Amino acid sequence: MILGLLLALIAGSLVGLQNIFNSKVNERVGSWVTTSLVLGMGFAASLTIGLIVEGKQMFVLPNMQLWYWFSGLIGVGVVLCLVQGIKLLGPTFSVSIMLTSQLGFALLFDSLGWLGLEKVPFTLNKLIGVLIIVGGIIVFKLGGSGEKQEVSVELLYGK
Repeated sequence: MILGLLLALIAGSLVGLQNIFNSKVNERVGSWVTTSLVLGMGFAASLTIGLIVEGKQMFVLPNMQLWYWFSGLIGVGVVLCLVQGIKLLGPTFSVSIMLTSQLGFALLFDSLGWLGLEKVPFTLNKLIGVLIIVGGIIVFKLGGSGEKQEVSVELLYGK
């Protein structure tokens, strides 16, 4: 459990860091170039590390359903939409909305047992948790003046 929590925290910090890099790249080139660079470098790194760690066993894919092969296309949508969201809304607000959406859809997929997931009962506690997060985002966005938020973005990017 502790290892899972630690890995989830690391993943969250890496997503935040990646979003900063993605938005800086997107300032210099277009969204499609940014997406290509991000996913291309990710592919190269994954392939290299996978070959080092797993060797040729990495290519043994028993019982792989055909539609799983296309899951990488979802990554294109993720990067493209998030880069554009950051450009339009700023990094913190965009990532907050993205994570809330991710949590909501994960809850939906788990509760309905979609995409081959084991069905997990939907409880009032889970609904309250998602609503608290949504409420926090609303308080975050409406709580401060736009001027203060612009200054924080300027400080973040050194403008």
